[in-house]
Parts: sequence; structure tokens; C-alpha cells
Amino acid sequence: MAASSERIVLGPLVAAVDQGTSSTRFLVFNAKTAELLSHHQVEIKQSFPKEGWVEEDPKEILQSVYECMDRTCEKLTQLNIDISNIKAIGVTNQRETTLVWDKETGEPLYNAIGMCLRVSEFGALLLVTQSTVERLINKTPGRNKNHLKHKTGLPISTYFSAVKLRWLMDNVPEVHKAVLSHRAMFGTVDSWIIWCLTGGKKGGVHCTDVTNASRTMLFNIHTLAWDPDLCKYFDIPMEILPSVRSSSEIYGLMVSGCCPGCLKSGCLGDQSAALVGQMCFQDGQAKNTYGTGCFLLRNTGTKPVMSDHGLLTTVAYKLGRDKPAFYALEGSVAIAGAVVRWLKDNLGIIHADTDLEKLAAAVGTSYGCYFVPAFSGLYAPYWEPSARGIICGLTQFTNRSHLAFAALEAVCFQVRELMDAMNQDSGIPLSQLQVDGGMTSNRLLMQLQADILCIPVVKPSMPETTALGAAMAAGAAEGVSVWSLSPEDLTEVTSEKFDPQINPEESEFRYARWKKAVQKSMNWETTEPLSNGKEPSIFCSVPLGFYILGSMFMLIGVISTLTHSVLPGSFPKCIPDHQCHHG
Repeated sequence: MAASSERIVLGPLVAAVDQGTSSTRFLVFNAKTAELLSHHQVEIKQSFPKEGWVEEDPKEILQSVYECMDRTCEKLTQLNIDISNIKAIGVTNQRETTLVWDKETGEPLYNAIGMCLRVSEFGALLLVTQSTVERLINKTPGRNKNHLKHKTGLPISTYFSAVKLRWLMDNVPEVHKAVLSHRAMFGTVDSWIIWCLTGGKKGGVHCTDVTNASRTMLFNIHTLAWDPDLCKYFDIPMEILPSVRSSSEIYGLMVSGCCPGCLKSGCLGDQSAALVGQMCFQDGQAKNTYGTGCFLLRNTGTKPVMSDHGLLTTVAYKLGRDKPAFYALEGSVAIAGAVVRWLKDNLGIIHADTDLEKLAAAVGTSYGCYFVPAFSGLYAPYWEPSARGIICGLTQFTNRSHLAFAALEAVCFQVRELMDAMNQDSGIPLSQLQVDGGMTSNRLLMQLQADILCIPVVKPSMPETTALGAAMAAGAAEGVSVWSLSPEDLTEVTSEKFDPQINPEESEFRYARWKKAVQKSMNWETTEPLSNGKEPSIFCSVPLGFYILGSMFMLIGVISTLTHSVLPGSFPKCIPDHQCHHG
């Protein structure tokens, strides 16, 4: 049967560019129902020129945006959906990826520097090349990494853009020259995309929004403006900075791509976009995104809350020029989905990511085994660089299924620690947690999370909450107004709720054992060199050498046993975890 030639009328549509660390996507939503109509994704190449450093080609990023837009529009046309109904486009992005370009030629002056990081001796996330940070730390009173936190909500760290920008100015001649000749433009990825799509060197709009600006260490989160003192501290000229706008207003018109004339009217950093997409508009509401790591954000209302427990303070969103800014406490976990890849690629315990849930569900307990995946130190709330990953509580009955279960629990325990820190900072316990991200498809993980938090976990049926948040901001902008953010008008999102299924006493017992395991993981690495400046050899004494060799053979034997263990059903019946007091 031939397809109908009549175009389907769905009312106003709103789109979003979702530019992440490894891919770009373009998604189109029905503004009245929030239904995702079509999308396309393109992978982005990453380069690793040195340890702990990741770069991406800004021109490839831009080309991927155009390709995603074109392919998505083609799919909509094939569905007989009129693409002229796309009224606005929002953008969401990885907040700390940093780049500089020449406003006269439109060419990037260096690759975009991303966020492949490790924990440093300063207790912050730092790139391996530390000379810039060390110079900043050395001129800070008391070498205090929190010296700027009262203005920025952030510690001094290359996790954020200011240090990367300072490094670019100091180490890339093209950037240095462009700054001196007043040709340089700085921005996070959102600024680059908006500038290019609205005309580039022929009148493109150089702007960012408050959520992205608040991750640069140059932005005062109280005045909601670039701060002259912060710029002076980093010795960065304010003229290269983009103008700061709200997260929901018209920035300019698209002049290229498949949607010329369409309004660019929404911009949110990725974690803020997910908060909006989850409709966490009330003080005390929180969402957790499960990806390679975890990002837990809690809405704290219109006043920033400074953390005393290792969390960051950030701007959550500002949905209109004349609307108030809302703030959030944020905590991050380095290893979440990454632990699944480690079990698959390093140990070979599973062959596909989806195997983990089946393997863990086969036993339903860790059998007293605890796994702390501190592969590169502990992040929030500890910020402990000396920690390393450990697996403890092993017995002769422990098998790979128990280790799989312990790995899932490890993700949940880390989120529990972030939640506890947020509860202490805010003074109000969280009543439920809204979740998104790739790992939420693991139902066992979601149930474990509810059990360990002792509160319900709510997962939306539509997983694209980050892109949805950017689309909502774009559609709600004054002058667009096709998406109402009034509570009574918000489309109710269907979701699945996971209620706690174990008693609080058992949850607290398991959490206490986890905390004990975390303490065991600390102080493995030291930065103290020998007097001759050389790193000590582990084989500097014969007895120690024999001991370590013996330990290595024992470890190989244990891993071999875990990897080649027989099916869980042939093992002795596992006793409940709360009875495993022998450790």
C-alpha cells in the first residue's frame, strides 16, 4: 500500500541538540504531549594525546550537529510529519568541555578539551598536566583549593573551564596571539554550536546560559555575571567571554541546516537539562543520572546552599530573563557504568553489559562481599586521591555472581553517600529519587537503589530526559511559548516506581559494612618520594618481594576461580547478607 501523501499535523514541535562527550544527537518532540517523534545520533572521535587528557575536533562536533539534524528531518519527512512545524531548538551539552576560536575566520584555534580526569594531591579533579593548577594553588592563601568557592560554588580544579582556558592561553601560540589581537572567542560547546548555527563569523551570536557559565570558575553565582576579580585571578580578559543569558530565551535564528529561520531559544548544561526534563522544579526534588559515572543534583530553590560535605554548588536553571535563578547541590561518582565495563573487559566475568543483571539476580546477594571501585581515588564526598579499588569479604563460597551483585551494590552505596551529604547540607531528607541514564534499564539496580536509600526510586518511561529538558526550555521561551512550564500544564510523565523491599535495619547494616570497606580502600597510594627523588621499588627487600609474588599468584587463583566458577545453583545455599558477620 502506498504511503499517504498527506502530512500529519501534530501541532508545534520542538527540537534539541544533545552534544555529549562521545556523541551528538538531534531529537524532535511534540510540544503538547512531550512525545519523542524522531532522533538521530552520530559518534564523535576522541583523541588522547597524553594520559588523563581527552580532546575532540570542534569542526567534527559541528558537522555531527548538521548531520544529525539532516537525518532526523529526513526521518520525519518519511513519516509525513511537516518539519516546518519545528518552532524552536534547544541545546544541551557536557558543561566543562572548553574551546577557543577565531571570530574573524570562524576557525577553532585548538581542539576542544574535555574532561578525562583523575584525582590529584589537592583533593580535586585534575588533568595530568598540573603546572597551571600548581601555579594558581601556590598564589592562593593557605594553598586552599576552596578559596573561590564563596563566589563560584566550586573548588579550584581543571574539571572546570577556567584552568583549561588558562592552559590554552599559556601553551598554544595560536590562542595566545588571537587573545592579544582581540580575535579570540571562548566558550563551552553550547557557545560554539549557537555561534555557528546563528551565522558564525557573519554575525553569529556569542552567548552561553547561566548553567554552563556557572561551571567555568569565572562566574559569580550570586550576581549571575562574569566576575572581574575571578577573571583577574585567572588572568583572563573578559572580552573573550560569551554574554550570559537565561536558559530559556530567544538567542537568535538558525541560518543553516534543515531548519533555517528556526529560533535558537533554549540552553542548559546536561545535568541541569536532566533536572528540568525530570521536572524537578521544587526545592528538595532530586535526580540522579547513571552513566559512566553518576551525577546527583538536588534543587535547593532560589538561594545557593554551600556544602560542608564535599558537594558542589551550581546554578540549576533560569527559565526566562525575568525569572529567578534556581540552584542545586551536586555530587558526582566517578565509577558507575564504568564498573560494568571493567568486569567485562578486564576480568571477563561477563560478555555483554546486559549479562550483569542476570548474573547478579541468580544469587540475589553479595554473600558479604563488598566492592569499592576507587580505581583512581574516591570522589565526592571524600575527595581522597590515595584510595584504590578493593574487593573484601571474600570466602571460599564467593563466586562471580556474588561479585556481580557487589558491583551493582557499589553503585548504589556511592549514591547513598551523596544523598546523605545532601541531606546534611540541606537539613531536609530526600523523600524520593528520580533517575535517568543508561543503567536505569537494569531493574535489579533500581530495586537495590531503593533498598539502600530507603526511599522510592522513580524512573520515567521516556529515557531521553536530558534532551527533553533542553526542548522544554526552548519551547517555553518568551516569543516561542509553545511549551508551558506551569505546574498545571505540565504533561504527566508515565514512570515506574521502585519501593524499598527490605527493612531499614538490614539496609543500614549493609551500608555500615560498605563504609567499613571504603575506609579499607584509603591510603593505598602515597605521594612521598624517597630522599633521592626516586619512587621506591616494591622489590627493594627480598622478603617483601616474595610476599608480593605470592600474593599475585593467590590473586590470579582467586580471579580464575571467580571467572570459571560453576553455575550458582551448584554452590551451597547463600545465607542472608545480614548474617555474614564473619566478614
